[in-house]
Amino acid sequence: MYQFIKFLLFLLSPEKAHDVALNLIEFTLRLPIIGNIFKRSFNSGPQRQVQFAGLKFPNIIGLAAGFDKDAKRLQLWKDLGFGHVEVGTVTPKAQPGNPQPRLFRLVEDRAVINRMGFNNGGVDAMVAQLKKRPAGLIVGGNIGKNKDTPNEFAIDDYVICFEKLYAHVDYITVNVSSPNTPGLRDLQTEAFLVPLFDKLNQLRESYGSFKPIFLKIAPDFQLKAIKQLAKIIKSLPIQGVIATNTTISRDRLEASAKDIEKIGAGGLSGAPLFEASNAILATLSIELGNSMPLIGVGGIFNHFDVTEKMTRGAGLVQVYTGFIYEGPWIVRNILKELSFEDSMLVD
Repeated sequence: MYQFIKFLLFLLSPEKAHDVALNLIEFTLRLPIIGNIFKRSFNSGPQRQVQFAGLKFPNIIGLAAGFDKDAKRLQLWKDLGFGHVEVGTVTPKAQPGNPQPRLFRLVEDRAVINRMGFNNGGVDAMVAQLKKRPAGLIVGGNIGKNKDTPNEFAIDDYVICFEKLYAHVDYITVNVSSPNTPGLRDLQTEAFLVPLFDKLNQLRESYGSFKPIFLKIAPDFQLKAIKQLAKIIKSLPIQGVIATNTTISRDRLEASAKDIEKIGAGGLSGAPLFEASNAILATLSIELGNSMPLIGVGGIFNHFDVTEKMTRGAGLVQVYTGFIYEGPWIVRNILKELSFEDSMLVD
């Protein structure tokens, strides 16, 4: 059924299809009787709780940041069976993001290129939505800086978002790895990360309640650079790393070079990101050992992909592009197949 719906949705622009698809699912779930049937179908996969960074997650599969930038659809994600949702990236002030079109499908590659640019309604609007969050869903807040904030003042933006979100989320992720805000990736340095996380940790200690802080990193590091970043990470008062964000690479794509050039700049996600993100994940796992929990993101479409991430050290995973291509039953399908694999190992 979803293949037919996807065919129709793919006739629309990607950004329009995103809203239409989610509105359609939400409408269906509100229908009497039919809505309950669909809810049961989405949540029919076996649940296995996971302890991660001091939190208890209903299952290992989360929704990556970028899908629900303003935390407006939290009940939907719970209904679809996600164990956690990362909302944002949110910035102190509302901003429109980059001009449209800014979201592009590469169907032959099962991929997406986006240059959204942290379009969001601002942190105060997000807090208003989070006050209505459903029980039983782990929610993380992904924070960034406004586009017009110079890098020398970027810490101030992260602090504002941290202070306002802390009471309303279960964990906070610092995003310094999006390729769509000019200069943001330049903040993946010791000179920026150490004072930033020292400040965030001081704030956390002053609140008298402990919530994990994660760092989300880019996939476009060479081996020497990711090893150096791992050394920095060891010194930070954080509880996890999310590997990885989207890539600026355009290697080994089926789409024509002409089409790729026409699309232009942006972060690539989906199947072509899988190996690059896995390489970063595996290197971090080796360099950090058991000292730092890892969340694997990039190119997850099925249970095989999840297993690969876990083999390389991930304790949780997050999907993004896979949801677009596989549909709203992706969580159920993955959990069912993982459970089946586990059952085959039992004598």
